Amino acid sequence: MPDWTLHQGDALTTLTTLPSDSAAATITDPPYNSGGTSTTARTGDTARGKYVSGSAAHALPDFDGDTRDQRGYTLWMTLVLAQCYRITQHGGPLLVFTDFRQLPATSDALQAAGWTWRGIVPWHKPISRPARGGFKRACEYVLWATKGPVDAARNPVYLPGLFTASQPRGKTRIHITQKPDELMTELVKVCTPEGTVLDPFTGSGSTGVAALTSGRSFVGVELSARIADTARARLKQAAG
Repeated sequence: MPDWTLHQGDALTTLTTLPSDSAAATITDPPYNSGGTSTTARTGDTARGKYVSGSAAHALPDFDGDTRDQRGYTLWMTLVLAQCYRITQHGGPLLVFTDFRQLPATSDALQAAGWTWRGIVPWHKPISRPARGGFKRACEYVLWATKGPVDAARNPVYLPGLFTASQPRGKTRIHITQKPDELMTELVKVCTPEGTVLDPFTGSGSTGVAALTSGRSFVGVELSARIADTARARLKQAAG
């Protein structure tokens, strides 16, 4: 029977309290610290202001921790992912979301933290913002890494190298940067069956829901008390 735990607090502070080798995989979607076309826009606006269309009718809660410059982001992610490396079992995978601006910094951070970088899995978003005079930014990216060699014997899966899924809309959207449930359902398959998935940036709980509904356990961390309450309700429902 899969179980779950959600810690409400700072990711880095909380991760230091978790036991080593206690998770089979780390799958997470950190604040990108990327939105805005200038330093002023990135540091002076809220997450909602950067990632939500001005015409959006919803009033989803904002979140903190999205104003670091790239050097600060790289150092911070290195510290976080180093703790995830310690907590993840040998041979276990890491999946971490990023966008085109922060992809180089994120790949640097995961390698500095000890992970072996294995590849990039694009996530194609059919509904996405156009770019006048250029190309539509229709993709975000999942960086795949492992703690040591790939242990295919314990989880012999063959997963696609590209996923297409639209972000939740309307009443199903409960977080500014929420990832689609159908996407997360596929990504958690990289974790061994009945293993524990760690997510230090739980958000709305989509990673945890996918883990629990597939028979895996879940350990998450969420900074915002309000968002943690929303995630906790989803996790309870997924766990049955």
